[in-house]
Amino acid sequence: MAGKAASIGDYRALAKARLPHFLFEYLDGGSYDEVTLRRNVADLQSIALKQRVLRDVSSLDTSAELFGKRWALPVGLGPVGLSGLYSRRGEVQAARAAAAAGVPFALSTLSACSIGEVAAAEPGFWFQLYIVKDRGFVADMIARAKDAECGALLLTVDLAAPGTRYRDYRAGLSGSLGGTHRLAQVLRRPEWAWDVALRGRPLTMGNLEPVVGSNAALSDLMGWVARNFDASITWKDVEWVRSRWDGPLVIKGILDPDDARSAVASGADGIVVSNHGGRQLDGALSSARALPAIADAVAGRIAVLADGGVRSGLDVVRMLALGADFVLMGRGWAYALAARGEAGVAHVLKLIAAEMRVAMALTACTSIGEIDEKILERGGNQATF
Repeated sequence: MAGKAASIGDYRALAKARLPHFLFEYLDGGSYDEVTLRRNVADLQSIALKQRVLRDVSSLDTSAELFGKRWALPVGLGPVGLSGLYSRRGEVQAARAAAAAGVPFALSTLSACSIGEVAAAEPGFWFQLYIVKDRGFVADMIARAKDAECGALLLTVDLAAPGTRYRDYRAGLSGSLGGTHRLAQVLRRPEWAWDVALRGRPLTMGNLEPVVGSNAALSDLMGWVARNFDASITWKDVEWVRSRWDGPLVIKGILDPDDARSAVASGADGIVVSNHGGRQLDGALSSARALPAIADAVAGRIAVLADGGVRSGLDVVRMLALGADFVLMGRGWAYALAARGEAGVAHVLKLIAAEMRVAMALTACTSIGEIDEKILERGGNQATF
């Protein structure tokens, strides 16, 4: 490949060659046997699009409106933990690439760069929040997101218990292998070590620094997550967040129509149909399979976003046809960030846009609003959705 990338798959290969093994496995892996991780990709790619010809598609509009703003694409960079370690001050680079492309960027709670650092470089991003046992910490995070004028709050609700990720254990990010094992992997990636570990200092846990300290190791972060994520949260806690946040509130981690209806009742402005990228309940439905019934249940009352398995602009069009209003991409942009920093993320977004335009032209859709179930082929060899 000689360093060239024409697809997200190419960027995955470049990321694998550049990142220390434990970081690549954290990014690339899922929980347990990774059944849901594979389903996310395979089920989405199994959906056949209905080709139509001899329609005037000389003028295509890929823009979409969400939360009162028009975006260049119906695509956002979803929250990815530790992405600031994939390239030097990585979350700042990704936020800049997203802003330049006219799409939203969502900063993870588990970021290397803090809310303040990203806001100073590129304001207006979205912030992804977890509810932990210390409600004072949660309230402080909401306040910091408000002070930074974040455009939306993504409340992730599918982490009542962290999924076991075998790859993290085997690679030394968790378990007994420890820091010596990780150091050996870093030494095998001198380019990354120079760019991130040395020039990218200070290496802290960004938003979690007040609770884990400025010198916390990755193993400390994993331990904090296991000890502090709250298994007792209910829809009452969503209402508590709603009372403290007056901007768009999006509930991330919905896979069931009844939960989608509860999200509407809670006062949320949107949901993300998501199984956490196959990193939580292994064996759960793929996002593509769950999406149509959830979109029907919501019936346009709030925005429906979706993530999971998106590896191309074709996949974005498939998600929209299944009922999503907007699509979030996670690993796709993170691979590109790891491979080439801001330039890689910018290139992936250009690829997504170009692939979307081809799919729209050959399904006779000239705007995002025309993409619906009518462009899907039913039956044949593909899975029934």
